[in-house]
Amino acid sequence: MDAGGASVHDRSLEKERPVPDKETTSFMRSLCMGRIEQDVICPFPTMSDAQRETLTDISGALQGLLGTRAEDFRKWDVAGELPQEFIDELKEFGMFGLVIPEDHGGMGLGNMAYSRTLQEVAKYDASVAVTIGAHSSIGMRGLLLFGTEDQNKRYMPKLASGEMIAAYCLTEPGAGSDAAAIKTTAVKEGDHWVLTGNKLWITNGGFADFFTVFAKTPEEGGRGKMTAFIVTKDMEGVSIGPHEDKMGLRSNPTTTVLFDGVRVPDANVLGEVGHGFKVAMMILNSGRTGLGGGSVGAMKRLIELSTKQANERKTFGEPISSYGLIKKKVGQMVIDCYTSEAVVTMVGGLIDAGYKEYQVEAAISKVYATECLWKTADEALQIAGGNGYMREYPYERVVRDCRINRIFEGTNEILRLLIALTAMNDVASQLQELSSTMKDILNHPIKGFGVLSDYARKHASLRTGVGGEPGFQKIHEAIQEQAKIFEEETRYLAQATDSILRKHGKAIIGKQFASERLAEIMIDLFVMACTISRVQSSIEANGVEAAALEIDLLKTFAREAKVRIKRNFRRIDTNDDEIVKALADDAFETERFRWDTI
Repeated sequence: MDAGGASVHDRSLEKERPVPDKETTSFMRSLCMGRIEQDVICPFPTMSDAQRETLTDISGALQGLLGTRAEDFRKWDVAGELPQEFIDELKEFGMFGLVIPEDHGGMGLGNMAYSRTLQEVAKYDASVAVTIGAHSSIGMRGLLLFGTEDQNKRYMPKLASGEMIAAYCLTEPGAGSDAAAIKTTAVKEGDHWVLTGNKLWITNGGFADFFTVFAKTPEEGGRGKMTAFIVTKDMEGVSIGPHEDKMGLRSNPTTTVLFDGVRVPDANVLGEVGHGFKVAMMILNSGRTGLGGGSVGAMKRLIELSTKQANERKTFGEPISSYGLIKKKVGQMVIDCYTSEAVVTMVGGLIDAGYKEYQVEAAISKVYATECLWKTADEALQIAGGNGYMREYPYERVVRDCRINRIFEGTNEILRLLIALTAMNDVASQLQELSSTMKDILNHPIKGFGVLSDYARKHASLRTGVGGEPGFQKIHEAIQEQAKIFEEETRYLAQATDSILRKHGKAIIGKQFASERLAEIMIDLFVMACTISRVQSSIEANGVEAAALEIDLLKTFAREAKVRIKRNFRRIDTNDDEIVKALADDAFETERFRWDTI
């Protein structure tokens, strides 16, 4: 045992661990191959002193700007609009320049600090957080990732100051999760592109001046690929529809945006012509920590509200905080918030550290954090009882506001398929005789979802264990048991992937129940790994005694995750999938509930 604690493995068994290649290494994709890349997630990421100081200043400023406006937020929700004077205040506070480099007038925050800022905003109001997030997470994120020197010079200072507010224009009436189905077109005419089409449900659409727009650009033979464009509101042919009357996030203006023969200069192509799908996915992946951060911030606020409510409300002479079932709800809220923050922080840390392959991890963070927030909001309203149902209190608004999180920026169902099919692609890629054509198809699982060759069906295999690779090293003895659980459950990931490939082969495209189960296993494993890393860092910084509650939290999560992983693995082969599908097919055919007794 060393000063920091004991290792899961005997020291004599340790191998010299190669430094991860940040261009190619992904923690979860490596895990699907039976390798635990501990150096990717340990130590737990932290911000620099300079960014932490900046964040402290931002937090204080936000308290002054937003902390006394609870009644305003309620009124603006009812009215369905943020007043212009408040938008101007956000601009003055620099809220639209969070991620823009300092040499273009922004704050230059890294991904972790940006995510943490949206946490703070979301504690006060989700519509405000989405207004800022839609600008920085997706609206102008393509410029940040792919912008040329000329494009950056022309637009970034205006975006940083808020003179221009950004929006992301991908969704159309017939193309949501299926981005490849967009019908907006851009046809080259001289040194311009003529853009025609309609975009739907555009966040910030009501006051945006800068649009990242995706359109089909035709190629020879009539086929078309997607290209990304920078379009500004002042271009002739751009028009904005009325504000949508929404369930939640009501004060943020969501609209249609119409492009009627808009002439877009060739200099406004974002990235390469025909590579718009890559641009769209990289924007969403890079910006997911904004949505995750907002979810964590809302959870923290709900825990504050729920604990105060439970301490103040009495029944039968006792505060309801003394009752076991209330403690159960709040305890689970804390677990969900802590683990969500661990995952969101980890993904932000990977991006800040320069890792390029974080698509799966980012998708997991979005799915997990948004679903934890949904559960937390529901339980907070339940704890508030009748008050929670009244618009006078914030609970019902939080429930309405957070429901969209599981839909936008990629539905959680589509992201689960992406997570699982990426894993199966990696397994299939191990087959030495797998055709190059199959590899090409599987490299884009979200677009085509591909199929496996008969060879893959017969011969795909993954090491059914950690495969002799070193697992977690230098983990403190207080959480060694949880590290061992992680290593043991990694076997189920390997076995589940292998089992699904062998069972379904080229029919995997239609087996979404199986893909979902694999995704659930991967989600639990990544959350467990991030939480282990976070608790390990807390032990190292504060000691075992101070980290005792965090250790217990990890133990509880690991036990519950272990049960879920085993259950999902068993149900790959033993399940009621066909019965459930038959019931659904019958309902689709009759378009009603068959057994109505009246």
